[in-house]
Amino acid sequence: MSSLAEAAVALGYGLTSALVPVVNAEAYAVLAGQRGGHALVAVVALALGQTAGKLLLFESARRGSGRLARTVAKRRKSRRAASRAARWTGPIRRWLSRRRSAVPTVLVSAALGVPPLAVVSLAAGTAGLRRWEFAVACLSGRVIRFALLVLPAALA
Repeated sequence: MSSLAEAAVALGYGLTSALVPVVNAEAYAVLAGQRGGHALVAVVALALGQTAGKLLLFESARRGSGRLARTVAKRRKSRRAASRAARWTGPIRRWLSRRRSAVPTVLVSAALGVPPLAVVSLAAGTAGLRRWEFAVACLSGRVIRFALLVLPAALA
């Protein structure tokens, strides 16, 4: 496969995997490394696709945060579900509301997967993180993650 075709497929796969949780970008990265050839192109394109997808989540949370708050307020009947959700979203939102910890949180989430990047993307959108800061941290973390997955397979 040519490098342009590899880039297009990896970009599309990355975008899909960012929006559909059952599509695994890490598995694609490992397979791209085993095939050899254009592994670096696949890593960068996959990371770009993932970042574009996470930016869609980020923007949807940013633009819909007012509506989301109203919807959650209406559904406060289930206190148990609300407390469960607050247990996860509260700390992440606090970290993302401070400039000093927001970018490192996104970077660690994108590189390690803890906390989950989908949750961080939504929380960062509602916390007021700058779009370009989120995009740079997410892209950097994703490139690191996929490069580390591809490296052993490419060197073998």
